Amino acid sequence: MLIQRSCARALSTHHRPLAPISSSSSSSSSSSSLLLRSAHSLSPSLSSFRFLSFPFSSSPSPSPSPSHKRSKLPLAALLEIGGVKIAKDDVVRESDPANNVPDSIFSKIGLQLHRRDNHPIGILKNTIYDYFDTNFPAKFAKFDDLCPIVSVKQMEGFRVFSPDEWAGSGMDGTSYAAMDLKKSLEGLAKHLFGAVDMRWVDTYFPFTNPSFELEIYFQEKWMEVLGCGVTEQEILKRNGRMDHVAWAFGLGLERLAMVLFDIPDIRLFWSNDQRFTSQFSEGKLGVKFKSFSKYPPCYKDMSFWISDAFTENNLCEVVRGIAGDLVEEVKLIDNFTNKKGMTSHCYRIAYRSMERSLTDEEINQLQWSVREAVQNKLNVVLR
Repeated sequence: MLIQRSCARALSTHHRPLAPISSSSSSSSSSSSLLLRSAHSLSPSLSSFRFLSFPFSSSPSPSPSPSHKRSKLPLAALLEIGGVKIAKDDVVRESDPANNVPDSIFSKIGLQLHRRDNHPIGILKNTIYDYFDTNFPAKFAKFDDLCPIVSVKQMEGFRVFSPDEWAGSGMDGTSYAAMDLKKSLEGLAKHLFGAVDMRWVDTYFPFTNPSFELEIYFQEKWMEVLGCGVTEQEILKRNGRMDHVAWAFGLGLERLAMVLFDIPDIRLFWSNDQRFTSQFSEGKLGVKFKSFSKYPPCYKDMSFWISDAFTENNLCEVVRGIAGDLVEEVKLIDNFTNKKGMTSHCYRIAYRSMERSLTDEEINQLQWSVREAVQNKLNVVLR
């Protein structure tokens, strides 16, 4: 399945491996699948990698007057997509500290950018499909119409091996699956990025063991491309594959599309502005985006002492919940730990409108509201 972390201008994705195949899956000796769906999906047969992490700053501002509070447009409480009804309350839970589906994301359900052949995300998805179709003909079934719960797309792949497939290799099943996994995904990275240096990093994901991240050296730095691993045996056993092994991977489409097409702001993916949409054509991967925004950004910094429960993902969602699409980027610019063991983070928030210049008054008001929300919701102490 294809899923990226952003309220920021880059979406960085932390990948987690595929959850179990249902017992209704095919009973053939081996099987493979590629899925495209959102970070949280409704699927009768597969629950897959859920890697979602956003790349993500502050001076006090005067408290806004009541007359300047931002108003929000009403949001539909029930959507129906592909015959499946999705209730807002099933997705957006304000009281849940782990909630990462704000109204701004819920409202974009159903746009299906991955199914638009002349959109950067659709172009990238089709390029990945082409790689597997060419190098593994008839070995992977593809799904890209699963009902989404959020609109951030992830590509996931899953391949199952029977004992006969590794019997003559001189390796055990886990080693054979890991070897095949790395060979397949190194080929994919080369297909997308060309001849680049690569390295494998051992990591942890809840449904695979061993687990890896593939990094490439791109644009003068190491960049994570995807997460993957050998599927936990318990998952296969619960689905009737007692003697089989499998591998799984997941990668974030938005994050990689931003890198490949030089798109600086994730909000552009949902834009209908012809100055954006006309720059991309079906089958042309890596066409470099030419910026057309003429409105300057406004920067505000925010520093606070963090708690053990603090995560940048939650910070990003709080900021977006207040400022919406006016937030271009939330970036960590400084951090330190004092002698008492307390850690301070400083984040820089870039505000920018795609349609107009922002005023100091409205940005000061937003920043003040952001500071209050961050302190109240994230259990941090502002500095």
